[in-house]
Amino acid sequence: MKASLHPHSALRIFGVSGVITILSLIAISIFLGPGALVVALILIAVELAFSFDNAIINAKILGKMSEFWQKMFLTVGVVIAIFGMRVVFPLLIVMLTAHLPWKEVVDLALNNPAQYAEKLDLAHPSISAFGGGFLLMLALHFFMDDNREVLWIKRIERPLMRFARWWLPAVIVLITMLLFAVLPFNHHPAETIRSGIAGILLYLAINLFTEWIGKVANKSTAAATKQTGLLAFLTFMYLQVLDASFSFDGVIGAFAITNEIVLIAAGLGIGAIWVRSMTVYMVRKGTLDSYLFLEHGAHYAVFVLALTMLLSLLIDIPEVITGILGLGLIGASIVASRQALAAKR
Repeated sequence: MKASLHPHSALRIFGVSGVITILSLIAISIFLGPGALVVALILIAVELAFSFDNAIINAKILGKMSEFWQKMFLTVGVVIAIFGMRVVFPLLIVMLTAHLPWKEVVDLALNNPAQYAEKLDLAHPSISAFGGGFLLMLALHFFMDDNREVLWIKRIERPLMRFARWWLPAVIVLITMLLFAVLPFNHHPAETIRSGIAGILLYLAINLFTEWIGKVANKSTAAATKQTGLLAFLTFMYLQVLDASFSFDGVIGAFAITNEIVLIAAGLGIGAIWVRSMTVYMVRKGTLDSYLFLEHGAHYAVFVLALTMLLSLLIDIPEVITGILGLGLIGASIVASRQALAAKR
């Protein structure tokens, strides 16, 4: 019994997620019917498939934070993820792009979900460019880091490490945005450039500021000390921005499954809770230390997600393709990690 209640036990970490899931699915079945229950299960699966790479990258960052901030990630962070990204954010996007008052947007979402989905879809170019720019920065920043000691696909990663300059990923992403903006099939060039630059600048601002705070903190504390205070808060907020970037495509894609915003929030929200629990589980179990290439696989998946978000400015790409590619890359990194572990024994 004591082992199952240990903070590092799977039961302790996933227990709350399991209880919330069961209660939520029962409520959906009672109030919305069995058909809605099936849709909710599909949405949960979609969220898990799209966000597994998010959990891996979050685990790397969360491992540097104190236990208090890890708990904040599972509590306050979950509230932000569910109500902020899955409810408030889509409403805010429609309000800004359609130039409608807040009350009218809420009324559309609850009483005319089809029209609400149409208006949200109008914001797709800006969302895709912003998310694509931000996530492409994230992937390139990882692969161009010459401080990394572990390489997975050396033919790709070693040459990229030779171009380790803090400003180079921003230049590459900016050129990419300009190329996508001038392509003839892109009918939203201005939104592509504007939102793409916003994604680049936000990533640079957060990354440079947290690195500066980290250097200041390391001068007064031991290197092994977990992040607390202002540094931990900034890292916590960075995780929320990461979650937002990973969620853009999934939230919009969910409207291809159902137009019911309450059902979308419930299904994606339950999935988000499980993603958060998986993140903490990986931190407590040291999964990234055991599976050497798992973080690499996640960043390859992020690169694919960023590329598909940008390509969606030109052509319609089914979400299932992105999900399968991402899970395939992560699965391949797990297999390679296990083979590397076996070779050491």
